[in-house]
Amino acid sequence: MSLTIGSVAPDFSLTDTNKATVTLSELKGQKVVLLFFPFAFTGTCTAELCGVRDDISRYSNLNAKVYGISIDSVFSLIKYKEEQNFNFDLLCDFNKEACTAYESVYESFAFGMKGVAKRSAFVIDKDGIIQYAEVLENANEIPNLEAVIAVLTNLN
Repeated sequence: MSLTIGSVAPDFSLTDTNKATVTLSELKGQKVVLLFFPFAFTGTCTAELCGVRDDISRYSNLNAKVYGISIDSVFSLIKYKEEQNFNFDLLCDFNKEACTAYESVYESFAFGMKGVAKRSAFVIDKDGIIQYAEVLENANEIPNLEAVIAVLTNLN
């Protein structure tokens, strides 16, 4: 199955940095931005997520809920969120279920690691339909967050 604009967003249940379960299907009726990223505490990931943190009012003003998702443990993500003062939740996909469902997995990554989340961005509308999908092959690139904002704006 290939995820494209107009596809139903795959459901998932992941643990957030408050140790609560977030289930995508329970967010129906809200606009959701999913930002998959390889690892906490790394340069490009921190730059991307700090950019979202610093611009969170744009997402909030568009009534969008933002989630960062990685394969890091929930404990690492709690520390990462705390150190970077992220004002949105990070979700633990340690078992790689969501990143696999969203076709956002590097089969081979640096240092021989396999199954790392690809840097990617998805916008899901209030009905659970994907309205934007960008999956990057190069982990040093950042998704086009202006395009994400534009799609969210058009959903209003």
